[in-house]
Amino acid sequence: MKMIAILLAGLSMATLAGAQQHPSIMLTKSNVEAVKKGITQYPLLQKSFKSLKKDADKALMTPIEVPQPKDGGGGASHEKHKRNYQDMLACGMLYQLTREERYAKFVQDMLLQYAAVYNSWPRHPKKKQNPGGKMFWQNLNDCVWQVYTIQAYDCVYDYLGAANRKKIETDLFEPIVKELSEVNGEIFNKIHNHGTWSVAAVGMTGYVCGRKDWVDKALRGTALDGKAGFLAQLDQLFSPDGYYTEGPYYQRYAILPFLLFARTIQQYHPAQKIYEYREGLLKKAVNTALQCTYTNKVFFPLNDAMKDKTYESEEIVYAVDIAFSDMGAGNDLLDVAEQQQRVLVSDAGLAVAKAIADGKAAPFQYKPVWIRDGADGKQGGIGILRSGNNGGQACAVFKAASQGMGHGHFDRLNLLFYDNNSEVFSDYGAVRFLNVETKNGGNYTKENETWGKQTLAHNTLVVDRQSQYLGNEKKGEEHAPQLLHFSTGANYQVVSAQENNAYSGIQLRRTLILFMPEGAAAPLLVDVFNAASQEKHQYDLPFWYQGHITNSPFEVQANTSSLSALGDGFGYQHAWLNATGKVKEGSGVITILNNKRFYTTTFIADTAMRIQFITSGAGDPEFNIRNEKAFVLSQPAAGNYSFVSVTEPHGKNNPVAEVTTGATPQVKGLKLLRDEAAATQLQIEHKKKVYTITLDYNNQSSFITIK
Repeated sequence: MKMIAILLAGLSMATLAGAQQHPSIMLTKSNVEAVKKGITQYPLLQKSFKSLKKDADKALMTPIEVPQPKDGGGGASHEKHKRNYQDMLACGMLYQLTREERYAKFVQDMLLQYAAVYNSWPRHPKKKQNPGGKMFWQNLNDCVWQVYTIQAYDCVYDYLGAANRKKIETDLFEPIVKELSEVNGEIFNKIHNHGTWSVAAVGMTGYVCGRKDWVDKALRGTALDGKAGFLAQLDQLFSPDGYYTEGPYYQRYAILPFLLFARTIQQYHPAQKIYEYREGLLKKAVNTALQCTYTNKVFFPLNDAMKDKTYESEEIVYAVDIAFSDMGAGNDLLDVAEQQQRVLVSDAGLAVAKAIADGKAAPFQYKPVWIRDGADGKQGGIGILRSGNNGGQACAVFKAASQGMGHGHFDRLNLLFYDNNSEVFSDYGAVRFLNVETKNGGNYTKENETWGKQTLAHNTLVVDRQSQYLGNEKKGEEHAPQLLHFSTGANYQVVSAQENNAYSGIQLRRTLILFMPEGAAAPLLVDVFNAASQEKHQYDLPFWYQGHITNSPFEVQANTSSLSALGDGFGYQHAWLNATGKVKEGSGVITILNNKRFYTTTFIADTAMRIQFITSGAGDPEFNIRNEKAFVLSQPAAGNYSFVSVTEPHGKNNPVAEVTTGATPQVKGLKLLRDEAAATQLQIEHKKKVYTITLDYNNQSSFITIK
């Protein structure tokens, strides 16, 4: 708190007018010549400049159009206003780098057109919330527009002249700032990614326009008491490890306004050392965001997430460039920049492109890690186990984090498993068709609530066919899982956590191990999921898999003539029951072929267990849900019960050469030797060797032993 007070005092005493020459944010006046020279010297910067120039030249060939807003996400007016801010920024930067007035004139003319009509626009006719946006269907997009536009304005600031600057600031930026900070003041003061974009838009505009009052609001909230605003968001939305509470997908999205606003503060008030805030929190946040990706570049789709987002997205280009150039991040970020195949044409991009040209890039260091959640680091976290190189490692992701606010799902102790550059056990993510106007205006569909967020849609335990916390977000926010153990050894990595509140009177505990047996080609994923209750319950443990089942050597009764939903609520109404299996002996086996590799899950079963084969998509008349498949280990009536399984990657299938090798798993047996509240002991026979794994839940120093 003392650091916050010092920082705020320093900022509030500063005089903004004339504090910085223009441009002053990503591209700065003092470095324009160096960037221009770098374009001729460094291939990645040159490539990025050519792409930027192509965009700017295309914009100049298109008549300026500022349509009255009328469409939802993905509609014509929405996309035009989005294109406009992108074109303005491209042309603004080209003006600085070429000094060709045609680029500056384009930005000037477009801003003057916006200034002429903005105040005549009503609330957006398809507003998503109250009071909502003016230019876009939600206030968030208005904020994004301003974040980009103020950078363009900064680039042409001197070209505009005093009269045009006054008109643009008075007739456009002032009403926009009022819209964001007053009309939508509740969002502006909210600790949420929408609030982050809002304060960044207002704060950056304040710095560029010399408006101290706007900067103060952005930093401290509209009440100027520090309970809201940028610094409060830094304090509350990130854990000490730099994990963003809404999850990796939204960390990717929110990191852009956090870093852009931080860089703006650094440019105007470097003495305040914003990059050192909370022990270098923003630098940690960039690394954590990248750690929350797999080697195929895709972010782990936890909570509301679109599954095709990679670290090639623009937000992470900003993050990588700023972290490397401004924050002293390691050379392994250059590996990511090379894969992004572009840099920002800016001071930061120059530094990255030069370092790459100088041969300083090193492979990005993916690590097994426990990443804490919560502002205090005590709200659970994410466990990531990794084995192998960046070419397609085995990776198990264990979600034992907090609810994640409104974008959170009811998926405590969820498992994701990747291997061979592909998903194996997958997460659905969000039910949304982003910017597809015909699909609920590009917004989340109703099935995001009835399916995507429900526990059944994830690889974690469902009790009595009900979702965790009965699907109540507020109840979920009150509690978080507890880490029991995380460690790595010579031939294993392990993470274990406990959830005591998701279901009344039931303790859930899950332990994941990546274990490399002697002579194995790939590690085994060992999964021990304990449920403890004095009452009997139905326990369902789904495994949502990618690929196709090639072997299930037990009795299966398929529904061949008609299908029915698995249940009538908590997501069960959206799952077709395709077949039911029954294992006669002590363990069962299911083999999947995915991306030319086999994956065999061996699981312990008794005669009461049923294996249900299901497909998502029931009760979906508008075809909003993807058809994905799972097998569900279902125990109909148990109090204390442990689901124990081992998933083994093995063999390969070459459809071109028509050759299959290694289709038979090397795990030959799985037994549960001991299962108590304090310990679990299991036995795995791999090839001709038997391994005994003991989990001692009350012993941190010897939590796991493998013999």
